[in-house]
Amino acid sequence: MYSFELKKADSVANAAALLAQSGGKPLAGGQSLVATMKMRLAQPGTLVDLSGIAELKGIRRDGDNVVIGAMTRHSEVAASKIVRDAIPALAALADGIGDRQVRNMGTLGGSLANNDPAACYPAAVLALGATVHTNKRRIAADEFFKGMYETALADGELITAVSFPVPKKAAYMKFVQPASRFALVGVFVAQTAGGVRVAVTGAASSVFRAKPLEDALAKSFTADAAKTVKMSASGLNNDLHGSPEYRAHLISVMASRAVAAAG
Repeated sequence: MYSFELKKADSVANAAALLAQSGGKPLAGGQSLVATMKMRLAQPGTLVDLSGIAELKGIRRDGDNVVIGAMTRHSEVAASKIVRDAIPALAALADGIGDRQVRNMGTLGGSLANNDPAACYPAAVLALGATVHTNKRRIAADEFFKGMYETALADGELITAVSFPVPKKAAYMKFVQPASRFALVGVFVAQTAGGVRVAVTGAASSVFRAKPLEDALAKSFTADAAKTVKMSASGLNNDLHGSPEYRAHLISVMASRAVAAAG
């Protein structure tokens, strides 16, 4: 790990100012950034610690939305009665991220800002049609994820919270890569007020919506309908864990299981 300076922020405004002054990187839970720094794949001269910012934490119900602060830990989302009552699929997703250490340290905002191709939270945000709140604006889920480790966030822009609309039905299923516990393929299915949305993580360079599955489930929200969809392998990942064709098959299988779990 290269040397760096650590600065602690006590407010969102203070964090933004420190980032602008230093050109550094924000530090949320550190589950991704610190690991890349240890391998010398990242070399930020300054880290701005967000852990002391109270306004970035917490979970509340706001009408038909559940609003979760960016610095809320995965374990807190999983244990929240508000989340479990309103969007149990989101609580279950959070409870299945990584291992206990990751769940106790990793944060919602850190996961979304990093946008790992196999992260679980992006699938929930995209499938539920959530809104990402930052210190500068609000970004719709469909506009937020841009590519591998790439989002719509500008330099120095901080996620402050995420608003999740409460769906009629929803569920998340993932086929776990056993070594990393990331999703080899993860599928979040949601029946929302605006229609059926299906988001896939782990299968490609970034999370994406599966339109063929959405179309099929809009006609018949059943496990059988999802199972009959043949997803294209074009553009899907090809590595030692699975071919594009294998991942395409898994998308339909996981979608079918998610629909069955949603009820």
